[in-house]
Amino acid sequence: MSAKNLQEVLHQAGNTVELLRNSQLGAYIYPVVPAEFTNFRREVQAWQNTAVLFDQSHHMVNLWVSGPDALRLFTETGINSTANFPVDSAKQFVPVSPEGGVIGDGILFRLAEDEFVFVGRAPVANWLTFKAEQGYDVDVRFDDRSPSRPYGKQVTRDVWRFQIQGPRAWDVIEKVNGGPVEKVKFFKMGYMNIAGERIRTLRHGMAGAPGLEIWGPYDSYDKIREAILEAGREFGLEASGARAYSCNTLESGWIPSPLPAIYTSPELHAYREWLKPNSYEAINALAGSFVSSNIEDYYLNPWELGYGGFVKFDHDFVGRSALEAIDPAAQRRKVTLAWNAEDVAKLLASPVGPDGPGYQFFDLPNANYGSSNFDAVQDADGNTIGLSLFTGYSANERKALSLATVNPDVPLGAEVKVIWGEPDGGSKKTTVQPHEQSAVRAVVSPAPYTAMAREDYQPGWRTSVTV
Repeated sequence: MSAKNLQEVLHQAGNTVELLRNSQLGAYIYPVVPAEFTNFRREVQAWQNTAVLFDQSHHMVNLWVSGPDALRLFTETGINSTANFPVDSAKQFVPVSPEGGVIGDGILFRLAEDEFVFVGRAPVANWLTFKAEQGYDVDVRFDDRSPSRPYGKQVTRDVWRFQIQGPRAWDVIEKVNGGPVEKVKFFKMGYMNIAGERIRTLRHGMAGAPGLEIWGPYDSYDKIREAILEAGREFGLEASGARAYSCNTLESGWIPSPLPAIYTSPELHAYREWLKPNSYEAINALAGSFVSSNIEDYYLNPWELGYGGFVKFDHDFVGRSALEAIDPAAQRRKVTLAWNAEDVAKLLASPVGPDGPGYQFFDLPNANYGSSNFDAVQDADGNTIGLSLFTGYSANERKALSLATVNPDVPLGAEVKVIWGEPDGGSKKTTVQPHEQSAVRAVVSPAPYTAMAREDYQPGWRTSVTV
């Protein structure tokens, strides 16, 4: 009998880890936006050297929430304090499960007194939609991300969403505006003019230097994009394709795809029955060398992801008691791992070595082969001391990097090993072919790795480098 919801999917599968490790979803796709406009190296280098236009219109969910209980919904589901959350500002919003495992994260915009939009991946949007039905006086509109493979069919969204970033970003912004634009504080909103349209803005700095995120009605997408590109021509503005876009997180230190910690809590049984059998949570592809029979071993708490500073106990929220019982000093912490060039070269040479070992394919610039990636990080004695969670190549740093969480006693500068590839020849994922594992040397480094982001970014989780 076909499963009617996620809970039935899990029951029929028997083992959640095996279900997700063998998902047939395929690679995570940043849809619709072309892979490259020039080449990904040039586009990556633009956000450190000139300016870049990121197109974020398609790969994230927009969840519009309005009504008298809207703020209460976010207060009671997020680890963040809402005591200071004025209109025309934004927060990085993080909800956790009753046991304290992170469900996901994203950006929450307060557009008006009782009007918000959450922008991020599906797990948080799904959780908020479910919770909104549990006694909150709100209206919710779920604008799903664009299809991964539209096959030429027309794609539309509620809004387009762009970012103008890089050291020459403000030159582009003021030229396209036709004059000065107020430099509002970080994560505060304002307005600018583009091609005769009044556009909402968010002060952001994803690439380190000051920039803006902007959005507006989707039917103005072409007009706005063309105006920005024309204004940016003299400043070296590059349009970023999907391949380059995925590299930015390696440099800025954001781990984008933790496994949603919702599979085991008895208190979330009703939520699992609410989720569809083909939901993100049911088909999410779990990948990597770290394999446990217990899905809870893949859950991550806020401190492990660098979100400890967001945890505020000035309000009641789902998971508060679990987080209060955690000793932050004893938790793993977020770092960047700088992979050894010789070991990476062996991985890259593997596809053209007819007689050598075949390793799991290391794609450039995004090497991840699942939606939630977990590679074991080991010390010299083979003990697992952490997890590598997002892997790729930075053309700015000319290095293979991964974002990881490691034991608190592992110092910066330590050499560790990342086990690349899955055990026993690999799982049945469509992104995996039979292969051998390889131990790749790596140096534990700061997160963010890029000096621009560490030194120039607004103080917060991206600049909280641990030693």
